[in-house]
Amino acid sequence: MEQLQSFLPFLLMFVVIYFFMIRPQQKKIKQEKEFESSLKVGDKIITKSGFHGKIAELSEGTAVIETMSGKLKIERSAISLELTAAANKKA
Repeated sequence: MEQLQSFLPFLLMFVVIYFFMIRPQQKKIKQEKEFESSLKVGDKIITKSGFHGKIAELSEGTAVIETMSGKLKIERSAISLELTAAANKKA
């Protein structure tokens, strides 16, 4: 019983770390994967570096976006925001 009591604070620490650090990070990663898979040609997007554009082509890991200055090939993970749905809601 005494060994269990000495082990209990470590177990409690692990549970707290799991619920405040590990679990939210896993949820965020899952949401980002779903977002990347939901992208389609024609969506207006903003990249994490701030480029605004429209998706011209999609492949498994990359996307080609059209900007006002030309076309850019970027990683799908570099896309941070999809604007098409927000624009449709306003209209």
